[in-house]
Amino acid sequence: MNTGKLRSKRVIIAGVAVAAALGAGGTVLATAASADEVAGGDRDRIGNAATQAVPGTVVEVEESDDQGEAYEVEVRKADGAEVTVILDKDLKVLSQEAEGPDGADGPVLTAEQRTSAETAARDAVGGGTVLDVEAAGVGGTAAYEAEVSDAAGKEWDVELDAAFKVLTKTADDD
Repeated sequence: MNTGKLRSKRVIIAGVAVAAALGAGGTVLATAASADEVAGGDRDRIGNAATQAVPGTVVEVEESDDQGEAYEVEVRKADGAEVTVILDKDLKVLSQEAEGPDGADGPVLTAEQRTSAETAARDAVGGGTVLDVEAAGVGGTAAYEAEVSDAAGKEWDVELDAAFKVLTKTADDD
């Protein structure tokens, strides 16, 4: 048995494995944490405060650079929706912002707002099923946007004002 060749192979294989581990580890470490990200016990404590307001899994905890805010916590709810919970230095919730399907941020609707918007949108098209309802984007006159499938299966986009009055009702031609 040629032990010289065997030792040489072991050294080369071990060297390649170490280089690969260091290379991959360096990449992971460089991309895994940002300068504002909170880790360890602080992350757990801050994340727990956020999930008291929005039950779910903490995705990310960062220090906020906005005045009056201390932390921004991304929480993924059981339905897959993500909510950013903004906390002050005493871990009190200042606001919540839901991420919409297109990635846009907007306020989280209360149960009462959601129910009122769903009822108004459903009534606007003569019944059916509400597929989605959310706060409307900033800058328009609409406060809420709903997507409704009427009894015949036709989909409608309904915009409502803050008092849940129908502003527009448009058949979705997709």
